[in-house]
Amino acid sequence: MTSIIRLQAFSGVHGESPPCYMLQLDEFRFLLDCGWTEDFDMTYIKELKKHVHQIDAVLLSYPDVFHLGCLPYLVGKCGLNCPIYATVPVYKMGQMFMYDLYQSHHNSEDFQMFTLDDVDAAFDKIIQLKYSQSVNLRGKGHGLQVTPLAAGHMLGGTIWRIMKEGEEDIVYAVDYNHKKERHLNGWALETFSRPSLLITDAFNATYVQARRRLRDEQLMTNILQTMRASGNVLVAVDTAGRVLELAHLLDQMFRSKESGLTAYSLALLNNVSYNVVEFAKSQVEWMSDKIMRGFEDNRNNPFQFRHLQLCHSMAELAKIPEPKVVLCSVPDLQCGFSRELFLNWCTQSQNCIILTNRTSPGTLARWLIDNPSAKTVKLEVKKRVRLEGTELEEYMKQEKEKEAEAQRLKAEQGKNDLEDESSDESETEMEVDMQYQGKVKHDLMVNTEGKTRAGFFKQAKKSYPMFPYIEEKIKWDEYGEIIRPEDFMILETEKGEEETQEKEAPEEVEMQDISEMPTKCISTSRTLDLQARVIYIDFEGRSDGESIKKILNQVKPRELIIVHGSTEATESLAEYCRTTPGLVQGGNVFTPRIHEIVDATKDSHIYQVRLRDSVVSRLRFAKARDVELAWIDGVLDLSKAKTDTSAMHEREEGELVEKTIGDEKDDDVIDLQPTLLPLPSYKIPGHKSVFINEPKLSDFKQVLIRAGIQAEFSGGVLLCNGAVAVKKTETGRVQLEGCIGDDYYKVRELLYDQYAII
Repeated sequence: MTSIIRLQAFSGVHGESPPCYMLQLDEFRFLLDCGWTEDFDMTYIKELKKHVHQIDAVLLSYPDVFHLGCLPYLVGKCGLNCPIYATVPVYKMGQMFMYDLYQSHHNSEDFQMFTLDDVDAAFDKIIQLKYSQSVNLRGKGHGLQVTPLAAGHMLGGTIWRIMKEGEEDIVYAVDYNHKKERHLNGWALETFSRPSLLITDAFNATYVQARRRLRDEQLMTNILQTMRASGNVLVAVDTAGRVLELAHLLDQMFRSKESGLTAYSLALLNNVSYNVVEFAKSQVEWMSDKIMRGFEDNRNNPFQFRHLQLCHSMAELAKIPEPKVVLCSVPDLQCGFSRELFLNWCTQSQNCIILTNRTSPGTLARWLIDNPSAKTVKLEVKKRVRLEGTELEEYMKQEKEKEAEAQRLKAEQGKNDLEDESSDESETEMEVDMQYQGKVKHDLMVNTEGKTRAGFFKQAKKSYPMFPYIEEKIKWDEYGEIIRPEDFMILETEKGEEETQEKEAPEEVEMQDISEMPTKCISTSRTLDLQARVIYIDFEGRSDGESIKKILNQVKPRELIIVHGSTEATESLAEYCRTTPGLVQGGNVFTPRIHEIVDATKDSHIYQVRLRDSVVSRLRFAKARDVELAWIDGVLDLSKAKTDTSAMHEREEGELVEKTIGDEKDDDVIDLQPTLLPLPSYKIPGHKSVFINEPKLSDFKQVLIRAGIQAEFSGGVLLCNGAVAVKKTETGRVQLEGCIGDDYYKVRELLYDQYAII
């Protein structure tokens, strides 16, 4: 591989922080995922903001917050402006994730990290792709190609393959699942064979996973026991990812009469539950082969639920009879409906809390998993409540003052506009008068004084002032006056529109009143007794440690970068890869730290240089296939230019400025880029001509025939006009033999044309 390859990790190495990496391939920089923690930690975002101006493209692997959570913030607040590539389900479900996340926080606190407009702006930049659809990049990325491949885990989950023309590929594969599930196929393992570089994760490298059948039985047993004890079950799931697998499984369980669950209720509760299910119905082609066959043969859509009821609020959930099983977001129990239900149900011993995902350390769900014997938990409870009493009066007073100020400004603006309009109208009237003066036949006042009589006969009637009037001729037929239906249709339509507007007006006012209801956010601390059973059942949908090692043995990458996993898991997998003979062909296994830049360039003597215009103007390019080549003689200057790898640094007031050499006193590592200066002509050493290409004799035969030269093969030698022989040696060199003459020189010239000679 003759490319410069570097990887910088902003997050997601030697720990369970969300994945976010910048991959540099020559001058082009990819941002591989941009996840965010549940508490919106700004530590790594501050470092990422410095490099936003360098990012040329973003590749998104999964639709959840853990892989694209900070995308709205980067686009809305940091000015990220580049193509973003994702599959169609990641685009649709990713929006649902971000809408639900925003609304879950907004319902209980003043959320300022991003707005719904930021979410829309970010997803408008996404270029939607299908699996195996290759995209050729432009500009700085000319010659690069990105291809999404199936990864399992979530609907639309992606393994990215990045290829460069004429070279081998780079594969980015994290959080994949090689096993088939109810609604998803596993990852396409057969499509990879010895990639030049594999970037993969070690999250489950030391994790031993129970069999799927045992996990399903454990889920069903706990639900059935709780239902029979008249208790409720809270299943904490994500918004639009793994929830589809659980919803499909539970709906099938509740359909079966043998399960004993048909008499109980099943609900899905999140802010976008209806949209999630509708999107799932329309994306059957992205699901497992079994679901595809069922849909094609019998038109069975697995997400046309029979028992699962969709809810968008606690009020709707209250209407569903108990006991009930509720799938609700979010899985970390930090906010949203899952936290609210946890607060209500965890103090009752007949209830059950089922956690399906190991969320980040520090979240409530992870604390419950790590402390299964805990009896009490102290929580901060956030609520949004209506304003009352003096607070409401103060709020209304401020609103009236704002409204009065707005009306005053509007009146001033209207006054200024009227003055401008009056001056414009007076000018327009003067122009019209000048334009039509002498052209109008009749005006309101007709001045006949001074007019000379041109006719021979005396005028019988006196001319009086009159308005100009043209009588319209009425058309008739044998049935009477012709009527135009459109005259009456326009009147009826306008009337209908007015009625519709009148009907819609009260609803709009009513909605406006609800949306603008004055509220405030309050926070209290509560200590709760954990009486309900809390159980963790793994429905994450990731490959386990044993499977990861088998997969790496089959893929056999030439270089390996291990990310996203605890230090113990990362070092364990790296040691396995280093000690297993033949697993990593080149022997390089990297385990980067936060902000560390890993140089995975395979060839050691590759440098990027800047070319002066005086050097470029001297170059003589020769074309070989799809590329042009030239020989350069010059001298390197290391004292001036610098690469664009400089980061943007924040001043105290928050303004981003580009760091230049000498700005800071500390010795930061700055990547100098040498400049190639022209070499004086008397210092240029000569060189032998270099022939670049590998022409085939069969193709050269067609060239000779088109040039009118008789050519035929005899014993692997190409005979031309019976006088000149062209053959290849064992080393691949082409030899030309024959008597000197016109045929020899003509064949030699045609042969030279097949090469780029520099």
